[in-house]
Formats: sequence, C-alpha cells, structure tokens
Amino acid sequence: QVQLVESGGGLVQPGGSLRLSCAASGSIFSIYAMGWYRQAPGKQRELVATITSGGSTNYGDSVKGRFTISRDNAKNTVYLQMNTLKPEDTAVYYCNAFHVTRGDYWGQGTQVTVSS
Repeated sequence: QVQLVESGGGLVQPGGSLRLSCAASGSIFSIYAMGWYRQAPGKQRELVATITSGGSTNYGDSVKGRFTISRDNAKNTVYLQMNTLKPEDTAVYYCNAFHVTRGDYWGQGTQVTVSS
C-alpha cells in the first residue's frame, strides 16, 4: 500500500508559477514510477508528467518546456514545477505511484486555478 498526499495547489495568474508536491508513505518510494495527471471539468484525465525510478522523465505535449517533474527519494516526495501557467492548465492535479507488481495508487488531488 502507498498513501499519496498532494499539496501546493491554488489560484495563480496567467504567466505565474506553482510547485506541487506529493508526499508518499507506506512502501518503498524509490522503486515506484511517479506521475502527475490532471482532469479539467468535463474532460478526461490526462498525463502531465512521469518520472521513473531511474529518473527518466516524460511530459504531455501541452506542458513540455513549461513544467518539470522531479523526485527526492530521501524525502519520499515527487514535485511538479509549473511555470508560465495558462488558463487551460486549470484542473485538479493528481499524483500517481505505479509499480508493475506492487500496484497503482492515486492521491486525492489538488486544485490548480489559473485566472486573472
């Protein structure tokens, strides 16, 4: 079992920045691939960014060059640095932990609103 708790969401103006954090507990954090996904009202959940246990990253096309995912295995935490935010980035952002044999886990989500 893995428990995930997101933080760092909020209201920000277009062009601004936010950093999301996801604290994990309950298992060996370093062996999990971690990811951020988002869901806007009326839309399907979509990939934002992922980072493997080895540190390889992957980004959704709409956030490439603006968002950066990172992880600190000593702190059992994964981060999402979001820069140059746009109104279309408004969504609930979810943290995910995945391991091929140990399972797939989700946090409760944190709201990000980009508006002037």
